[in-house]
Amino acid sequence: MQINFAGRTVLVTGSTAGIGFATARAFLAAGARVIVNGRSQQGVDDAVARLGGPQASVSGFAGDLATASGCAQLTAAYPDVDILVNNLGIFGPQDFFDTPDSEWDRFFQTNVMSGVRLAKAYAQGMVARGWGRIVFISSESALNIPADMIHYGFTKTAQLAVSRGLAKRLAGTGVTVNAVLPGPTLSDGVAGMLQADVQRTGDSLEKVAADFVAQHRGSSILRRAATVDEVASMVLYASSAQASATTGAALRVDGGVVDYLV
Repeated sequence: MQINFAGRTVLVTGSTAGIGFATARAFLAAGARVIVNGRSQQGVDDAVARLGGPQASVSGFAGDLATASGCAQLTAAYPDVDILVNNLGIFGPQDFFDTPDSEWDRFFQTNVMSGVRLAKAYAQGMVARGWGRIVFISSESALNIPADMIHYGFTKTAQLAVSRGLAKRLAGTGVTVNAVLPGPTLSDGVAGMLQADVQRTGDSLEKVAADFVAQHRGSSILRRAATVDEVASMVLYASSAQASATTGAALRVDGGVVDYLV
């Protein structure tokens, strides 16, 4: 099976690092025109340069997509895309009783409403063209709510509700909507979080990450953290022509962390 996105335009939000950057890179390698996004112009420019620059069919948009105005500016600059990957997200542990309303709202606006607004803006054009893909990057935390990040888990569950409902709303149009659920993944953010343990133990980052998975995600079958490229591969498949019969799905790339049969 050869997946080819020649002639397709892809927007990957939150794509200057981590899973988003790996996904943008994979789409570019598969022939797509790619739009990367981050909050700072410097970050976007650096990502575009690392991907090969404008000559490599990659462009960027700097803006805060947690706001309605940021989403409006993006859609004005790029009014049509064939594939929308709602990857933008924030996370961080905080006890339920110490989490203020403002933090719940910040997580909701960033992780959920950014994707809702962009899907509303782009889906109708996809329907008019008879083809399109919308992918929400959720998390195994949507099913396995972390006790120390309830406000985060709630947003990831909300993404599943939006993606499933929107898939049903777009039934029969040629536009599919799916969610991808990574588990523990060795992204830039996780690498930074584990760096102190790397320095303390002298072990490799991969070994420290595997120890973290064993300690905090004991149900893992993979017994290690996934790579960002492994997650990106699932996103590419869900966005491909070959996945035309897959819609309304929650596609797990969690290494078997969630102990569930389907």
